Amino acid sequence: MAILDTETAFRVESPCVRKCTLGDDDVCVGCYRAIDEICAWGGASNARREEILLKAAQRRERNARRA
Repeated sequence: MAILDTETAFRVESPCVRKCTLGDDDVCVGCYRAIDEICAWGGASNARREEILLKAAQRRERNARRA
C-alpha cells in the first residue's frame, strides 16, 4: 500500500501570471512576490508558500489602494 505524501501531492500553485517585471522595490508587478520569495518558491513547503501568497496579497491590496 502506497503512502500519500500530501506535501508533494497537493503543492500550492505558483501565483505567476507571466508578467515578470520587478519594480524599484524588487517586487514583481504581476504576482506581487518579492525577488527572494520568487527564488525560494521552488523549494518552499506548502506552509511557506501560503505565507508568501499572503504577503503578496497584502502588497497587491496596498497597491490597489494607492491607485
